[in-house]
Amino acid sequence: MRIISGIYGRRRFQVPASFKARPTTDFAKENLFNVLTHLIDFDGAEALDLFAGTGSISFELLSRGCRLVTAVEQDRVHAAFITKVTNELKTDALNLIKGDAFRFLHITPEQSFDFIFADPPYSLLNIPDIPRLVIEKNLLRDNGIFVIEHPRTFDFSSFPLFNQHRRYGAVNFSFFGPRQ
Repeated sequence: MRIISGIYGRRRFQVPASFKARPTTDFAKENLFNVLTHLIDFDGAEALDLFAGTGSISFELLSRGCRLVTAVEQDRVHAAFITKVTNELKTDALNLIKGDAFRFLHITPEQSFDFIFADPPYSLLNIPDIPRLVIEKNLLRDNGIFVIEHPRTFDFSSFPLFNQHRRYGAVNFSFFGPRQ
């Protein structure tokens, strides 16, 4: 896993071979952040990373200046890896929630974020519930951006706040938030 840019840029962390997560490819992540750089100022922002997996997106957000990143990851091994990297980076700006992302979405207290990213397992059948819950629970601040990574079989263009779709190889991102 590589952090692309920012204060931790070019740092690499070895993901255990036994890892079950499908991390966002460096190619897709780099292109995603190239787009996001024009949509949101990460400096001082608060972000939420649902289905955090390796924590790659969380660490990229921290590296680019987010004040606080909440990462939600259910898998015990994945959460331990995120904790290990957090300790190696010597940061206290990552809040790891070890639990189910849907449960988090249902019970989140009145909290909102400048940026939300979700990378659910592609085999998950209720992927469309994620943007619906983010919007219904008002988790996105005014002018905030929500991005979901998903398989090509999903089309979110009819959802409220849908903004755009980007594809990088086999990776698809749907963006929600104010139109630019």
